[in-house]
Amino acid sequence: MPPVGRTGPVSGAATGGTGPGEQDPGPEAATGGPAVSVQPPIVAVVGPTGTGKSDLAIALALELGGEVINADALQFYRGMDIGTAKIPPEERRGVPHHLLDILDIREEASVAAYQAEARQAIDAVRARGRVPVLVGGSGLYVRAVLDRLEFPGTDPALRERLEAELAAGGSAALRVRLAAVDPVSAARIADDRRLVRALEVAELTGRPFSSFMPDRQYYAPAVQIGLAVNPDELQTRLAERVHTMVRSGLLEEVRSLDARGLRDGRTASRALGYSQFLSVLDGTLSESAAIEDTVTATRQFAKRQRTWFRGDPRVQWLPWRAPDLIDRALLLARGSGPLS
Repeated sequence: MPPVGRTGPVSGAATGGTGPGEQDPGPEAATGGPAVSVQPPIVAVVGPTGTGKSDLAIALALELGGEVINADALQFYRGMDIGTAKIPPEERRGVPHHLLDILDIREEASVAAYQAEARQAIDAVRARGRVPVLVGGSGLYVRAVLDRLEFPGTDPALRERLEAELAAGGSAALRVRLAAVDPVSAARIADDRRLVRALEVAELTGRPFSSFMPDRQYYAPAVQIGLAVNPDELQTRLAERVHTMVRSGLLEEVRSLDARGLRDGRTASRALGYSQFLSVLDGTLSESAAIEDTVTATRQFAKRQRTWFRGDPRVQWLPWRAPDLIDRALLLARGSGPLS
């Protein structure tokens, strides 16, 4: 299995599976033969950080005979445990977990490679007669697994040339060029990194970058369960969560990872909490300021996550503290529909 950190041209095109709510009746249906058993859907537990997704995923896996597949991009990294709220092995209640601790902190995560690995994990779980339970708040990674979404690959030499043009002349000329070949992306893209990527894809494939954006069509039957929480209540919970991480040794975790090359990791070094506490180690930020900055950044991140998942009408939301949360989630997972 290729590592998620590889960023080479991995195809994300789905070659099978039915759309939302559809079931493949099998080849014997047309001839009146015996019905082919239909596999249960992929169960995805999604929503903002700090809402208890991991606990619900474990509970569902225990009830459904399932295994958990991680869709939190930062939990790919070995050693990033406290600051990512990674469930330790002794608290997983015997449920197998996949795609945790698969990257070194110096590697960069790739959505395309993750898609391939996650779908391989799903196939393997199903081959064992078990139910795949996907869990995480990294919206694009969730969609990469669930939806018909293809990735156009990369060309390092082409990207290097575009980045050199950006460094030499700024973004204005590149934006004009992008507008000529992909006006949709030109209107949407604000940051230079995605600007370079859009031009790279256009030159590499002859297609606009916007044509690779996913539509809301599952590559295989799936159920998405979202955990809903009042924004004010979540803000309080996230502040408490950061303070708990600090008491649990976040600074020491960052110190240990720093010695292993954390600053060399383009993704890991920018993670919430880790970037702030690297500044504490450098003496440029006090611990109290780092805590406050982490709380603020985490709240902003949770707001973006909520907006992302609320934009998908297929997500079925349940109150995160409902006393019958597991029962209601099981009804959804088994296709019985939401409770009123």
